[in-house]
Amino acid sequence: MTTNPSLLTPYKNTGAQSSSLRQISEDAFYVVNEVVTKRLGHIPILKGDLHVLPYKVQRFIAEKAELCRPRGIYICDGTHAEAEEIKDKLVERGMLTQLSAYENNYLCRTDPKDVARVESKTWMVTTDKYQTVTHTAEGVEPIMGHWMSPLDFGEELDSRFPGCMAGRTMYVIPFSMGPVGGRLSKIGVQLSDSNYVVLSMRIMTRVSLDVWEALGDNDFVRGIHSVGLPRPVKSAVVNHWPCNPERVIIAHRPAEREIWSFGSGYGGNSLLGKKCFALRIASNIARDEGWLAEHMLIMGVTRPCGREHFIAAAFPSACGKTNLAMLEPTLPGWKVRCVGDDIAWMKFAEDGKLHAINPEAGFFGVAPGTSNKTNPMAVGTFQKNSIFTNVAETSEGRYYWEGLEDEVEGKNVQITDWLGKPWKLGDPTPAAHPNSRFCAPAQQCPIIHPDWESPNGVPIDAIIFGGRRPTGVPLVFETFGWEHGVFTGASLKSETTAAAEHTGKQVMHDPMAMRPFMGYNFGKYLDHWLSLDKPPHQVPKIYHVNWFRKDANGKFLWPGYGDNIRVIDWVIRRLDGEEGIGKDTAIGVVPAPGSLNLEGLGEVNFDELMSVPRDYWQSDAKEVRKFLETQLGSDLPNAIQEQLTSQEKRINAL
Repeated sequence: MTTNPSLLTPYKNTGAQSSSLRQISEDAFYVVNEVVTKRLGHIPILKGDLHVLPYKVQRFIAEKAELCRPRGIYICDGTHAEAEEIKDKLVERGMLTQLSAYENNYLCRTDPKDVARVESKTWMVTTDKYQTVTHTAEGVEPIMGHWMSPLDFGEELDSRFPGCMAGRTMYVIPFSMGPVGGRLSKIGVQLSDSNYVVLSMRIMTRVSLDVWEALGDNDFVRGIHSVGLPRPVKSAVVNHWPCNPERVIIAHRPAEREIWSFGSGYGGNSLLGKKCFALRIASNIARDEGWLAEHMLIMGVTRPCGREHFIAAAFPSACGKTNLAMLEPTLPGWKVRCVGDDIAWMKFAEDGKLHAINPEAGFFGVAPGTSNKTNPMAVGTFQKNSIFTNVAETSEGRYYWEGLEDEVEGKNVQITDWLGKPWKLGDPTPAAHPNSRFCAPAQQCPIIHPDWESPNGVPIDAIIFGGRRPTGVPLVFETFGWEHGVFTGASLKSETTAAAEHTGKQVMHDPMAMRPFMGYNFGKYLDHWLSLDKPPHQVPKIYHVNWFRKDANGKFLWPGYGDNIRVIDWVIRRLDGEEGIGKDTAIGVVPAPGSLNLEGLGEVNFDELMSVPRDYWQSDAKEVRKFLETQLGSDLPNAIQEQLTSQEKRINAL
């Protein structure tokens, strides 16, 4: 299928002549209704009124409808009635199963070939390669971002998108990242042929007709998503889940604020407001506008005296980010409230302080391991109005996954695994896929912060980086200043887990916990961070934590979970200027002996927990230097180079 060239002109500045990469010229503004009508041809509007939408949105829909050729266009309004209508159809079709033990909870099983984000097929498209990736050393592959040329991108799209929605409905999803109309919020419009995506985006973002009014004549982030399986379907559809795993591509055009996704219906591949918009595209917008879009939780921590501090924290996968965001403190009188568990957009306010919002409206969390023991607040969040994907189901109409054994052991309960097969405790295969998910509204979290939707955000007092480091790295340290803090974040490492794509356990670099989500040249990203420390900005203090240090016998030295409040206590006391509780080391300021509240913990090897072994850190410094110099090359900022050299000198002097 081809598009009509007489209606199309090339996108500016791409160098590509792809029919997938065309739009109406600005000169066509005065005939937009005629052009839109002509482009849509016989494609009916199944719901909504296209011609009351902003001009740019009409044009966007018409262009992509002409390209993808859906059977009809459905303009979503985000209402409860709309969601119920879609859910009823999906239950009837067999894609969704109602979990009868709960209120409005549903289970979805995907094609086993479509179960996770596909990093190797995720691309940034820029005219200059080094807008996306760094000048690495010869023969070294960049780990921060994948680049594709506009010409190659156009060819990839032309081989996929023409006619890709044939026989399917094109849903138009207007959504706001952050409160609609908020100071830090941004608007997107996603086109998708997946009704599962409509339901999930309704939970994860703010989908409503108010978005159109807030948008007005302003620009928006464009998302085009297709499961890549036009009708009539010529291959078997597994679990009523259409997808095209062999042809998956997730591509971003940051200059054009545009995302193209094909072949997958799962998670961050298809919910384009999540990592694609909120991190990769948003980090580009943030650089241009002077703010930060980061892979961070946001938590409010109130001391027994009643004073509250807000903390943002960046951890790689499987390091307890959601658990910290929803921490249940073991120390009496402390209160933690969750603002967000995954993404923070942070901008300096007029008062000079860094303010943050959670741009998302829901939690899209990994299910296995989540229980009343490990994270009761997450469990409390998804007791209703939630969608579970690739988890197991019990005969009682409940969800089940690894970590919930105690809840079914001894009961006469049958379990059906994520593949739809009978399963019982002790079976060698997992009941739920390791990357199975819950998708739940954030407002249902029992400890959601009352200001979590404040349009001005909350003031950030501290930023914490953390990783899973079994040896050598202390429980907590404060960095020596903003530049040293940025260097510490750039050097962030963590041990991989079974859920990762790597085999065996190894400590790998994950700078700023942004390795899979970097939206532009990592060196320029560090330059942007460094540039923020200037008047009138009051930059937060930066810390590093490691809950996962082990002794010689492989036992964890720190209990973790709710007892992590003891570390937060020390951090906040440092923020408040309490003297005598810090001890300088080569890598930062660690708690002085007796300064950490260990009451009631029993025996804790404080000295080992806080130690900075010279041999370990000398070896680590060499490895970090090699990483930074080979990965960033000439893009390595001078300030980071100086911090690296200074830390090496301090380590050698131990």
